[in-house]
Amino acid sequence: MAIEKSFGSTLNHQFVMSVTAYLKKMRGQPKRETSIDFIDSLVSATGGLIAISILSILAVYLGYPMALAPIGASCVLVFGAHKGPLSQPRHVIGGHFISAASALIIWEFIGKSLFTIAIALAVVLILMAFTHTVHPPAAASALVAINSEPGWGFLLPIVICPVLLVIISTFYNNLFHSRQYPKYWM
Repeated sequence: MAIEKSFGSTLNHQFVMSVTAYLKKMRGQPKRETSIDFIDSLVSATGGLIAISILSILAVYLGYPMALAPIGASCVLVFGAHKGPLSQPRHVIGGHFISAASALIIWEFIGKSLFTIAIALAVVLILMAFTHTVHPPAAASALVAINSEPGWGFLLPIVICPVLLVIISTFYNNLFHSRQYPKYWM
């Protein structure tokens, strides 16, 4: 009887410790205050303005204005977080292509539904992770491809716009002494 109580007490203690450790992870870490560089923010905003203006004309001309949502989010990363790994060309171009193509294949076989959107997102996450092309805005390309049911023509702006975005960003960001884009191509 004493052994059973001791064993039960040990299991209860382990459970409480596990739950406590789990909940402590959710607290996060103390936030470090960072100063905002207003000039750099203005440079980023101007670059995003130039890029999305050009890409908007192209996407609307091609008949796929819905492509602007994920492409606009990519502009934020490419100009606002140009040093980050998820902003580099391989991630931007590869992520959008893999996401949109995968979603269109899934849509072709399953059709449009909430289930399809969930499956597409999971598949896209796995494929981007395996190909080292994780780019969060690209996941939106997959969702737009299923939600708006644009067909295979949607791949055209989803391939051209990220390529142009990288080209524009390369020329624009490197005009400034304090900026370098890309950090790496592949």
